[in-house]
Amino acid sequence: QPIGALLLEHCRITKEEENVFSISFMEEPERKYCFECATEEQCQEWVEALKRASYEFLRRSLIFYRNEIQKMTGKDPLEQFGISEEARFQLAAPRH
Repeated sequence: QPIGALLLEHCRITKEEENVFSISFMEEPERKYCFECATEEQCQEWVEALKRASYEFLRRSLIFYRNEIQKMTGKDPLEQFGISEEARFQLAAPRH
Protein backbone atom coordinates (compact mmCIF):
# COMPACT_ATOMS: atom_id res chain seq x y z
CA GLN A 1 0.00 0.00 0.00
CA PRO A 2 1.30 3.50 -0.79
CA ILE A 3 2.17 5.59 2.25
CA GLY A 4 1.73 8.89 0.42
CA ALA A 5 2.21 10.82 -2.79
CA LEU A 6 4.44 13.69 -3.89
CA LEU A 7 3.44 16.23 -6.52
CA LEU A 8 6.65 16.71 -8.48
CA GLU A 9 6.29 20.38 -9.36
CA HIS A 10 8.77 23.03 -8.33
CA CYS A 11 11.04 20.35 -6.94
CA ARG A 12 14.71 19.57 -7.10
CA ILE A 13 15.91 16.02 -7.74
CA THR A 14 19.44 15.51 -6.41
CA LYS A 15 21.75 12.50 -6.45
CA GLU A 16 23.04 12.38 -2.87
CA GLU A 17 25.25 9.28 -2.78
CA GLU A 18 26.01 6.35 -5.04
CA ASN A 19 22.61 4.69 -4.55
CA VAL A 20 20.65 7.57 -2.97
CA PHE A 21 18.70 10.46 -4.45
CA SER A 22 16.53 13.08 -2.83
CA ILE A 23 13.54 15.20 -3.70
CA SER A 24 13.17 18.64 -2.14
CA PHE A 25 10.73 21.44 -2.87
CA MET A 26 11.41 25.11 -3.46
CA GLU A 27 8.65 26.12 -1.03
CA GLU A 28 10.16 23.97 1.75
CA PRO A 29 13.89 23.52 0.95
CA GLU A 30 14.62 22.25 4.46
CA ARG A 31 12.31 19.25 3.93
CA LYS A 32 13.97 16.51 1.90
CA TYR A 33 12.72 13.05 0.92
CA CYS A 34 15.53 10.51 0.44
CA PHE A 35 15.22 7.32 -1.59
CA GLU A 36 17.70 4.46 -1.73
CA CYS A 37 18.08 2.22 -4.77
CA ALA A 38 19.64 -1.21 -5.14
CA THR A 39 22.32 0.02 -7.60
CA GLU A 40 23.88 3.26 -8.78
CA GLU A 41 22.52 2.58 -12.29
CA GLN A 42 18.99 2.21 -10.92
CA CYS A 43 19.44 5.43 -8.96
CA GLN A 44 20.49 7.31 -12.11
CA GLU A 45 17.49 5.90 -14.01
CA TRP A 46 15.12 7.16 -11.29
CA VAL A 47 16.73 10.61 -11.25
CA GLU A 48 16.45 10.98 -15.03
CA ALA A 49 12.87 9.65 -15.18
CA LEU A 50 11.71 11.98 -12.40
CA LYS A 51 13.32 15.00 -14.04
CA ARG A 52 11.60 14.18 -17.35
CA ALA A 53 8.22 13.67 -15.65
CA SER A 54 7.76 17.24 -14.44
CA TYR A 55 5.17 19.54 -15.99
CA GLU A 56 7.80 22.21 -16.69
CA PHE A 57 10.02 19.75 -18.59
CA LEU A 58 7.06 18.57 -20.67
CA ARG A 59 5.95 22.18 -21.27
CA ARG A 60 9.43 23.19 -22.48
CA SER A 61 9.53 20.14 -24.74
CA LEU A 62 6.13 20.99 -26.23
CA ILE A 63 7.24 24.57 -26.89
CA PHE A 64 10.47 23.40 -28.53
CA TYR A 65 8.80 20.86 -30.81
CA ARG A 66 5.93 23.21 -31.63
CA ASN A 67 8.43 25.85 -32.76
CA GLU A 68 10.45 23.31 -34.77
CA ILE A 69 7.33 22.05 -36.58
CA GLN A 70 6.23 25.62 -37.25
CA LYS A 71 9.67 26.44 -38.76
CA MET A 72 9.50 23.35 -41.00
CA THR A 73 5.89 23.65 -42.14
CA GLY A 74 5.04 27.32 -41.67
CA LYS A 75 1.94 26.28 -39.68
CA ASP A 76 1.20 26.18 -35.97
CA PRO A 77 0.67 22.47 -35.26
CA LEU A 78 -1.75 23.27 -32.43
CA GLU A 79 -4.27 24.91 -34.80
CA GLN A 80 -5.37 21.55 -36.22
CA PHE A 81 -6.46 20.51 -32.72
CA GLY A 82 -8.50 23.65 -32.13
CA ILE A 83 -6.27 24.89 -29.32
CA SER A 84 -7.53 28.33 -28.32
CA GLU A 85 -5.50 31.52 -28.70
CA GLU A 86 -5.40 31.83 -24.91
CA ALA A 87 -3.88 28.35 -24.54
CA ARG A 88 -1.34 29.11 -27.27
CA PHE A 89 -0.38 32.26 -25.43
CA GLN A 90 0.21 30.23 -22.26
CA LEU A 91 2.46 27.87 -24.23
CA ALA A 92 4.49 30.72 -25.67
CA ALA A 93 8.14 30.70 -24.74
CA PRO A 94 8.99 33.28 -22.07
CA ARG A 95 10.41 36.47 -23.54
CA HIS A 96 13.60 37.82 -21.98
